[in-house]
Amino acid sequence: MRSPEAYGRFAAPLWPLLAKELREITNGRAFWTMLLLLCPLVGYSFFQAVSLYSEASTAALQSPVLANSLSPLDGILVPTLGSFYVAVTLLFPFVAIRALGQEKETGALRLLVQLPYRLSMLVSAKLIAVLAAWCLAFVPALSTLVFWPILGGHLAPLETANLLFGHLLYGLLIGALALFSASIAESAATAAIIALAVTIGSWVLDFTVAGNPGLLSWLAQLSLTQTLRPFEQGLLAGGLVLRAASAILGLVALTIVWLPPGVPLLGKLRRSLACAVILALMLGVATQVRSTVDVTEDRRNSFPSADQRLLGTLRLPLHVTVHLAQEDPRYADLQRNVLAKLERAMPSVSVALAGRRQAFSGGSTDESYGEAEYVYGNRSDVSRSTSPREILPLLYALAGISPPEPTPGSEYPGYPLVASADAALYWFFGGLPLVIVLCWWWVRRPPSNSLAHEGGPS
Repeated sequence: MRSPEAYGRFAAPLWPLLAKELREITNGRAFWTMLLLLCPLVGYSFFQAVSLYSEASTAALQSPVLANSLSPLDGILVPTLGSFYVAVTLLFPFVAIRALGQEKETGALRLLVQLPYRLSMLVSAKLIAVLAAWCLAFVPALSTLVFWPILGGHLAPLETANLLFGHLLYGLLIGALALFSASIAESAATAAIIALAVTIGSWVLDFTVAGNPGLLSWLAQLSLTQTLRPFEQGLLAGGLVLRAASAILGLVALTIVWLPPGVPLLGKLRRSLACAVILALMLGVATQVRSTVDVTEDRRNSFPSADQRLLGTLRLPLHVTVHLAQEDPRYADLQRNVLAKLERAMPSVSVALAGRRQAFSGGSTDESYGEAEYVYGNRSDVSRSTSPREILPLLYALAGISPPEPTPGSEYPGYPLVASADAALYWFFGGLPLVIVLCWWWVRRPPSNSLAHEGGPS
């Protein structure tokens, strides 16, 4: 058992450690350089998004039918924050690596692990500092959320908060990856190469194997780009949040394992294997969570509210057999317009894919190709449609119930707006960079003589 003195060694207050980590990460040139680069990048993306949104709004004002297709989530938020996502992917690892890489290069890590803090507290403090750096880096993107309402634009609170939460989750994931890279690399440059290999490799993985069946489809889910996609679509997926949280905790645990110097490599590998097994179990449990909430204002990921309520009362399992190849565009339409919405609306839905690539390429004469068979209870029906307008009446007929009456006034109105973001360019290309430079100077300024000699002999 540890003596009281040993327990006291790990009872030091956390704030001095946090202050040290925050000071070190904000003193780095990489952090302030990233902030300066974010200003024109995010500002020009916002300017372009407003310009394109205004052009579409001009057509919608002439034809009001087109207005309900104009959503600020798709037209403003996603493209603007997309530039922030690129910067976090490519630039933020350099900032996060500084929280640990510099200490390894200078040898200060050997002194750091001797401080009266547990290794878990040391790594947690570094992760908190990385989170604080991400929050400061988000200031340029946050400025766009201020400018858009000033221009007269509309922001839906739920879908906006959900998108911001997705970017926060992604930023923590990149930060944890950077810390782990710094813990296993001997230099900050090597750690940056490892982190960028993972992030850029995720892009390559996403573009090359996404949409392919079997093992390739499973590999595509490992891409980091998959983390943000549901949030950009207006979905809050419980399973995705749990998987991302598990990955962050797993990377933090691996960082704790690899942080202390002087530990034999074999011991670190054994502990890493145990962490990997636990992480795999956590990810396996998270994949079983199917709960997904549609937070969009236009309810694009759900059926109309009346249909949504009625479908939720159908307790028998629904079995759907789709005779389409996975790469067939009709399957993508059916999945997006019908199947994914049914899985979120009904208690029990199972989908089986029976189509083959040969049928899609024309090498088969299967007459059933293109059909989808719906089985509910002891009744079944077949349809080739990918539209909910035809599939929902089919399902109600199988369940022996009448379709619901449409709810009046439930149609999404859309938010067309013709505006100019020219004034925002002055802020992103002039005002905000000036503020950042002044803050950079203030943080790095040397202490004044009066404070340096305070308490000295008179």
